[in-house]
Amino acid sequence: MGLLSRILNRAPEKPSAVRAYDAATASRTRFNAGQNRFASYGPETIAASSSIRSRARHAAENNALAVSAIAAWVDATIGAGMVPTSQHSDPETRKALDAYFARWAKRADASGRGDFWAMQTAIVKAQRIDGEAFAMWRGDKLLQLPPEQVADLTTDSIAAGVELNDDGAAIAFHVHPTRPDAIQATYAPPVRVDAADMMQVFEPAGPGAVRGVSPLAPILLALAELDSAEDALLTQTKIAALLSVILTNESDVATDDPLADGQSLEPGAILRLAGNWKVHAVAPQQSQQAGEFLRHLTHRIASGVGVPVWLVTSDVSQANYSSLRAALVAFRQRVERYQFQTLVPQFLDPVWRRVATMAALELGLEFSDELFDVEFIPPAQPWVDPAKDARAVIEQMEAGLMSRRQAVSALGYSIEKLDAEIAADRARETSLGLTFSSPIQHFVEQKVNKDE
Repeated sequence: MGLLSRILNRAPEKPSAVRAYDAATASRTRFNAGQNRFASYGPETIAASSSIRSRARHAAENNALAVSAIAAWVDATIGAGMVPTSQHSDPETRKALDAYFARWAKRADASGRGDFWAMQTAIVKAQRIDGEAFAMWRGDKLLQLPPEQVADLTTDSIAAGVELNDDGAAIAFHVHPTRPDAIQATYAPPVRVDAADMMQVFEPAGPGAVRGVSPLAPILLALAELDSAEDALLTQTKIAALLSVILTNESDVATDDPLADGQSLEPGAILRLAGNWKVHAVAPQQSQQAGEFLRHLTHRIASGVGVPVWLVTSDVSQANYSSLRAALVAFRQRVERYQFQTLVPQFLDPVWRRVATMAALELGLEFSDELFDVEFIPPAQPWVDPAKDARAVIEQMEAGLMSRRQAVSALGYSIEKLDAEIAADRARETSLGLTFSSPIQHFVEQKVNKDE
């Protein structure tokens, strides 16, 4: 064979290493025997985000564990909504800002499908599935955009539709007027939207990342494998339920089929065959330790999304008070970090600044830095043991380790509104001549002693 033939017929060399997210590859194997590598976060996340996003959406709509994990995260993060309370030093200004925001929140959604609290849920859910969520100001209302509507445009100063300054901060977004994958979509060049008019909510994978990657990425392969294992076990169970027999003619003499006269194999049936026929039953073996393996995969999936396994499976049969409490403590720490390190600075604070500015212009309030001082009250986290937890809070306040404002905020309420309601209740009780002789603290102590 000549040199030219050897060159033309030579098989291409396989790369020694592949850079990619496992969830974005075509292979269902992991790590490629340790050959996979990971480069800079910027190009890696941009290259993988689209494939991971489409697969994560499929899992979020079709896999029960993914649906439960996403719902558990959204419920713990948002609940009925993270409510802002102004921290302005003037009580009247503080009251006016809170009232204005409450009125605006009812009409905040430009699509008209919900209010600001529903938008919070939609934003967090989109971020947990797609890896990022976008909201754009339309006048004095907000419009949520899908990630595909941000143009896949890259130039010297634009990365995947995000225009950056020299410090890597987003100064503008390049957005298609309509979704590229809409049913009646027509092409139109992307429009530059100033970063002040658009918000992007995502958790950067690392330095240089400008687009988000779905938090479901670490578990997409495990979800697929779990579905495959369940399908295989289900098929095996169906086959095992079928009774198969093999008839052997031991005399090796040609005779008629003993089942040809209409005898059939039915539950509890007794077959009478002619002599020299032997029946062999075929019974497929059941998989051993299948339950433990499926449980292991389920725990891996729950760990990958940072949600306690019993919230993913809705199965608390193996849980007790200590395990539930330990899992909830770690889960709530993770949720709190997400609330105040991602959601508040990227979405809630910018919304408050815009609405507070609108309130100042409409109500004639004085502009100052205090106008933008705000505290966002997260939803109350249910207690594992309400009586013991309430007693612990009371002891912390009595020891000076917690303020009453902190205790009330942990319940998901504003202390100003709570005190106003209590004062109104006391005034009404006095006017009606009502008295209640059981102090709350005494009731809690009785409850704790009874439980012990």
